[in-house]
Amino acid sequence: MQFTVSELKEILDKHLKWIRGESGGNRANLYGANLRGADLRGANLYGADLRGADLRGANLRGADLRGANLYGANLYGANLYGADLYRADLRGANLRGADLRGANLYGANLYGANLYGADLYGADLRGANLRGANLYGADINEETRGLYLPLACPSHGAFIGWKKICVEVVIGPTNDFALEYAICKLEIPASAKRSSATGYKCRCNKAKVLSITNMSDGKRFDKGFSSYDKSFEYEVGKMVSVDNFDDNRWNECAPGIHFFTDRAEAERYEV
Repeated sequence: MQFTVSELKEILDKHLKWIRGESGGNRANLYGANLRGADLRGANLYGADLRGADLRGANLRGADLRGANLYGANLYGANLYGADLYRADLRGANLRGADLRGANLYGANLYGANLYGADLYGADLRGANLRGANLYGADINEETRGLYLPLACPSHGAFIGWKKICVEVVIGPTNDFALEYAICKLEIPASAKRSSATGYKCRCNKAKVLSITNMSDGKRFDKGFSSYDKSFEYEVGKMVSVDNFDDNRWNECAPGIHFFTDRAEAERYEV
């Protein structure tokens, strides 16, 4: 749905009356609205329904979006400089390249949100839910407040990890080979570098292969290989390592040995 400037102004005026508890007021219903490039500087959208709205390139500088429902909204490249997003619902929202400098995201729900390349300089992320959010390439620095998410794996010491890999199995009377998935049990040593971004998938720079078990019938194998790179082999009893491990934890798909600390998570992971 697309609105003219006058129609949008009327919606915002009625919304303001709703906030104040005045007669004739209505909560702004902008569900799925086309607001691409809209000038909403300083707009009061407290508690507004903006689910799935197209706000690409919109100017929301200093806007009041406290408690607003922005579930699945497209805010690609939007200007949210200094915007108040206190406890806003931003689950699955596209905030790629958005300007969030100085924005108040205290307690905001950013589960699964795309923050790729977003500018978070001076943003307040205290209490925000960032589980599953994509922070690759985001501008995060010492002025970004409250960005704390514990690692999905132990930060110190040795521990066990699980990874889905490929194995070759013999099928049919002609002894042809087919590829099947197997679960590789890894021991991540205390000396290994390790990290996780906002999800449950982890990375490390080295690990020892303890076992490889076929997912279809539980058969054990001595060798397997990465589903992404057949030349990267996993052999029981041997160490595997990468030389180009990326220390930036927010680069979730960066070089490293990817694994989960829970076997069920590894089995469910789609490669």
